[in-house]
Amino acid sequence: MGIISNLFSRSPFSPLQAHMERVASCVKKIEELFNAYVLKDYDLMARLAEEISNLEQEADLTKNDIRNSVPKGIFLAINRSDLLEILSLQDTIADKAEDIGILMTLKKLEPLKDLQEDIKIFLAKNLEAVYHVHGIIREMDELLETSFGGKEAKKVMRMVEKVAFLEHEADVIQHELMKKLYNADDVLSYRSFILWMNILQTIASLSNTSEKLANRVRMLLEIK
Repeated sequence: MGIISNLFSRSPFSPLQAHMERVASCVKKIEELFNAYVLKDYDLMARLAEEISNLEQEADLTKNDIRNSVPKGIFLAINRSDLLEILSLQDTIADKAEDIGILMTLKKLEPLKDLQEDIKIFLAKNLEAVYHVHGIIREMDELLETSFGGKEAKKVMRMVEKVAFLEHEADVIQHELMKKLYNADDVLSYRSFILWMNILQTIASLSNTSEKLANRVRMLLEIK
């Protein structure tokens, strides 16, 4: 019996948690990538982007193992389709982290001094949303032990609401940041502008997907 199968024997959520740990490791590298960008350390950026891709690949392998190991025809605490949907959303977060690494190393990005602090705040808000939804996935075993009810369910619902609030804050920051970016045409070439737009939109997808993942857990609580 494989490692993932052994995890399923303990809890249907243990494999999801193992996968989410890999996803979080992937996302955490983005902050290092941004710090290297600020320092204009392009060699380090390239190495970090490669590390992110390697971590994403590890998460992918774990995802595939889980998909191949989800028991069929055996009672689980949640439907097989629900479990796989949560897994898919987690996988999307890792994919987006890899995309950010790729986008930020397509060319030597010159630091945007007037926008640097805004981008840092925007990135931090999106990463915070990911870390909060990671916390929700960590709580799944406790939810199972309480039959998705009681104080634990209320606690998780508050965590879900927090992720939604963080996503909203990220949207607000993104709106202001994009306005500033549009008005930076005197220092940005058209190609750099398009690249930065893609970077910001991909960063935003971290909190967007985190909110979708948190809401998927909310649906489980409402069904139970």
